[in-house]
Amino acid sequence: MLTVNNITMRFGARVLFEDVTTTFFTGRRYAITGPNGAGKSTFMKILTGELEPSKGDVTRPKKLGILRQDQFAFDEHRVIDTVIMGNGRLWKALQEREALHAKPHDQLTDKDGMRMGELEGIVGDEDGYTAEADAAILLDGLGLEEPLHERKMRELQGGQKVRVLLAQALFGHPQVLLLDEPTNHLDLDSVHWLQDYLCEYEGVLIVISHDRHFLNSVCTHVADIDYQTIIMYNGGYDDMVIAKTSIRSRIESENAQREKKIAQLNEFIARFSAGTRSAQATSRKKEVERLQTTELARSNIARPFIRFQMDQHSGKHPLEIKSVVKEYDGVKVFKPFSANVDRGEKIALMGRNGTGKTTLLKSLVRNAPGFISDEEKQFPINGGTVGWGHNVAVGYFAQDHSETIRKGTTAIEWLHEFDPMATQEQLRGVLGQMLFSGEEALKPTGALSGGEAARLIFCKLMLQKPNVLVLDEPTNHLDLESINALNISLQKYLGTVLFVTHDHDVIDEVATRIWHFEGGRVEDFKGPYSEYLVYAQEKAS
Repeated sequence: MLTVNNITMRFGARVLFEDVTTTFFTGRRYAITGPNGAGKSTFMKILTGELEPSKGDVTRPKKLGILRQDQFAFDEHRVIDTVIMGNGRLWKALQEREALHAKPHDQLTDKDGMRMGELEGIVGDEDGYTAEADAAILLDGLGLEEPLHERKMRELQGGQKVRVLLAQALFGHPQVLLLDEPTNHLDLDSVHWLQDYLCEYEGVLIVISHDRHFLNSVCTHVADIDYQTIIMYNGGYDDMVIAKTSIRSRIESENAQREKKIAQLNEFIARFSAGTRSAQATSRKKEVERLQTTELARSNIARPFIRFQMDQHSGKHPLEIKSVVKEYDGVKVFKPFSANVDRGEKIALMGRNGTGKTTLLKSLVRNAPGFISDEEKQFPINGGTVGWGHNVAVGYFAQDHSETIRKGTTAIEWLHEFDPMATQEQLRGVLGQMLFSGEEALKPTGALSGGEAARLIFCKLMLQKPNVLVLDEPTNHLDLESINALNISLQKYLGTVLFVTHDHDVIDEVATRIWHFEGGRVEDFKGPYSEYLVYAQEKAS
């Protein structure tokens, strides 16, 4: 059990939440929700003890599992040791035991012998004799195979380090798990493994994630940060949205009825307050006071509006791929791949990280007509051809999208470069749809967050109006509201889409065809994700 008592958090005059008291109970799995900037990560840091609140305190159990954000803190340690460090009591005992074992035998004292006995007891209590095997199971489940387990952390890539730190948080049977964005850098297979693991977890789970399907699958309760407080809801994310909308709609409806009644009473008071019916007017004044509407605090939820349109349709066959091959240092990323794409198809590229999804997209857009930069056209392939069809205009969202936005200008000036004929009013309209209102349109491009950069590129794509969209990890850095808006826009889009994402709901609700990357080859499945899952299960059995 973990309890927060009368917590308030302010940054200057800005209040994130005020006088919050709530308890997180054992056996329950909580999502912390709210839009970007609402204070989710701040609240998580208060729970972990990294940050002191402006007021109030937190009561924690002894054993916490925390997803650490510092990827460089363990660079000199083996991967397997980094995971075991998740159980601080065990790691400390193992280190002390190793130091005693290293002492020359003739220098060991009786006190050392007694201490070694105590340490063996701690190691036994904390499952230390199976620690490396238990850590390896976690690493394997998260897609880090055995050859990596003995390497130093500094040898790993950023995404791999995050997986190790996630395994560290899960290790050692913590009483409370505090996970901030655990699905970042995970492929869909790893996300599904983590879902299953957490659903079996018996302690208190508190998690922040922008993956709606993950939250609906894992969480039993939602702690929503809004209205400068934290409101607890039963159920998953979708249950919270329904309940929250219902409560607000009910209050708004009651307020409308009360305001209508108040208007009628005020009209009566104005007509008769000075005449023979003044007593009745006084009575009506008291009724007006009683009927005062329930004040609705302003919600901090902001919903972007994404609508991808086309200037013209492409031909019926916008893309033909013949035996495309890409190598790095003489090693093929995938075997020669061929496919024909029909207009209106929406193809999800799926597979473990590092299997070649981004490489294939780069191999396709390198000679695409439309809105491709000179740098993107320089990407070399090692064989095969890519043929784009009649009237095709491609819009591209790169995985490293922040790097594609020119620094040294403002958001609105950068956007104007892609449609010099657009008026300031038109540009501000598009920016407003993506939550760049007022002065935010003048924000320097060098100061944009990851989510703001993504939203600005969606503005660019809406201006360009391509008939083929190639999107590489567009949901990274987006909050749940933005991901939902993107999902809906892609479903309604009449053009052709090739996209990479690890968001289950976007794949499930958008894709009409799957390209699955595994074992150095790409499998072309012509059907939606739900049918692909059935096919994959039958194939595995």
